[in-house]
Amino acid sequence: MEFLQYLSAKEIEIIRIIEQAEYSAEENTPLCLLGKKYFGFFKKRQKKIVICTKNAKSHGSYIKAAVNKHDNFDRIGIHIRRAVRHESVHIAQACNGGIPLGIAKEKKLKLHPYKMDAWIASSAISGKKEKEYEAYTLEDRPRIIIKALKRYCL
Repeated sequence: MEFLQYLSAKEIEIIRIIEQAEYSAEENTPLCLLGKKYFGFFKKRQKKIVICTKNAKSHGSYIKAAVNKHDNFDRIGIHIRRAVRHESVHIAQACNGGIPLGIAKEKKLKLHPYKMDAWIASSAISGKKEKEYEAYTLEDRPRIIIKALKRYCL
């Protein structure tokens, strides 16, 4: 899977944990055709996350325009790493009986304003505002995600 080349050590650890919990990852499935702004999905019944590498590679991004090939690679990586972390929060929620983990509320985490549109779009698809809010607030906190996955899924 191409997306693996964009992961850091934390996301690789997350992938290993979700595999131990009997979840898996797939790449560029038909779900990704819902829109180029979507970089990942969680398929609860199939116990899979989907990473939309093609969408991440074609997205214009809020990050500064790529000056060289390395910058472009990093911008793609940011989207893919966030997608892996975000969808992994949904796995932890599924392992928690399908309810939010409560971490965002407990730590009084706020959603960054640049993520507001993504939260609204994801909530429209899933119908789960609280779960999406938690996933967006935690997606930049890989250590918390790893701890949650270990606690709820292993």
